[in-house]
Amino acid sequence: MAIHHQAGKLVSHESLVNIPKLVSSYYQLKPDVSVATEKVSFGTSGHRGSAMQTSFNEDHILAVCQAIAEYRKQQGYNGPLFLGKDTHALSECAFGTALEVFAANGVNVMIQKGDGYTPTPVISHAILTFNASNSALSDGVVITPSHNPPEDGGIKYNPPKGGPADKDITNWVAERANELLLTGLIDVKRMSLAEARASDFVKEFDYIDHYVSDLSNVIDVQAIADANIKIGVDPMGGSGIDYWNPIAEKYGLDITVVNTKVDPAFGFMPLDKDGKIRMDCSSPYAMANLLALQDDFDIAVGNDPDYDRHGIVCKGRGLMNPNAYLGVAIEYLAQHRENWSKEAGFGKTLVSSGMIDRVVAGLGRSLCEVPVGFKWYVDGLFDGTLLFGGEESAGASFLRRDGSVWSTDKDGFILALLAAEILAKTGKDPAQLFEEQVAKYGQPFYKRIDVPSTSEQKAILGKLDKSNVTQTELAGEPISDVLTHAPGNGAAIGGLKVVTENGWFAARPSGTENIYKIYLESFVSEAHLASLEEEAKALVSNVLA
Repeated sequence: MAIHHQAGKLVSHESLVNIPKLVSSYYQLKPDVSVATEKVSFGTSGHRGSAMQTSFNEDHILAVCQAIAEYRKQQGYNGPLFLGKDTHALSECAFGTALEVFAANGVNVMIQKGDGYTPTPVISHAILTFNASNSALSDGVVITPSHNPPEDGGIKYNPPKGGPADKDITNWVAERANELLLTGLIDVKRMSLAEARASDFVKEFDYIDHYVSDLSNVIDVQAIADANIKIGVDPMGGSGIDYWNPIAEKYGLDITVVNTKVDPAFGFMPLDKDGKIRMDCSSPYAMANLLALQDDFDIAVGNDPDYDRHGIVCKGRGLMNPNAYLGVAIEYLAQHRENWSKEAGFGKTLVSSGMIDRVVAGLGRSLCEVPVGFKWYVDGLFDGTLLFGGEESAGASFLRRDGSVWSTDKDGFILALLAAEILAKTGKDPAQLFEEQVAKYGQPFYKRIDVPSTSEQKAILGKLDKSNVTQTELAGEPISDVLTHAPGNGAAIGGLKVVTENGWFAARPSGTENIYKIYLESFVSEAHLASLEEEAKALVSNVLA
């Protein structure tokens, strides 16, 4: 895809979403469940859509929240439901709708003190810490479309283990929500927002203090303070904006928040590579504001609106490729967490860099390779059989310093602070350490491309098996493996991965868009990567023809 001519440049006024129209659409447009795009549908990270496209509207949230209330009652979850929201305009709308439904169903809901924002990892952390010391089980809901454009909304459910719900749960919730929509929402319990807020079911909770006070148990913040690491933070208008100053004050850290704006239109954002506003902290175009300031700090970090992703900027070296940072983080943590089990493994998704495989093998440790979606790490992080779980899209989490669970959802805070800890403890920033890994294990060339496709083609791609690959070579090398199931847990990957000694590609359909994604990596050259791309496209096109 060609890079948009305005990529990395500030948004023009005419590019901004019309917030009044967006909010009006949330309440006024009614979905038709006979139209596939207007039904409730959970992808890898919940239900997402846009009010103006009738895919994320009040009726959707009424139905989803009623379904969640019924599910948790069915499961006997009697603890509080921790509810969070990010800074998207539709998140505010959906937050009010959620309170109306949960309170009417007698669900005890914990919301941020002062009606502020609550990041995804903070909800996961709150669920886990509550359940560790109470017999009644809590769960949570986060209202966020992650790094999606300003016109989008999203909602996801986190059961008592703290991380994203697995498919069995989300399928049940989606099916029940669509039943409720089909019957005109007659079974949805609801009270007014004023009644809900005045009821005994909605309580304020100081998420900020609860989370910040515990950070020293997962990050060596004292080492960062002692080394006087100068940290720059661009919250990118996200839900973690009110956390950084308390972190700095509590632990004596040198943190400068370079952007304090919260704007539902995200009018301060540079355009992404396709000319859209997207708060993607792994994109150098979206991170252009922070990159311009990189020489002012030892480490600079950015996060997406719900703070489950991280972008790491090293002085003079720019934005790290998220794949590269995962490998560095794993190697550092393996060497600097003496209380971690030597038997537990490190997790990666099938589409993350092969550099991680080489690093983990070099450490003599075990690797758990899973399909795309952080839900596959929940059980392992929860019980300590996984030390770390990471995704190629700049999301990861890891255990506390004592080897117990911290969060089972992606945590952009701790991955950002880990970069500063790495510099403090090693005297080298993560980009320098990655260069050392390249010298030892080889230079990876990585790429992801999006290819337009129909729903029918996506369905075919999601059901491929090894017999669909008849060729024996890929980009001049013998094919060593064809995967349709993840080696780490045996789960179907919803596509396929083809591997050679020095390269691989994976193809899988998008859960929310009419595209399929091809991921490619070569440890030979850019030319070899181009050959991989050409042959991967041809192979997939032939299968889908």
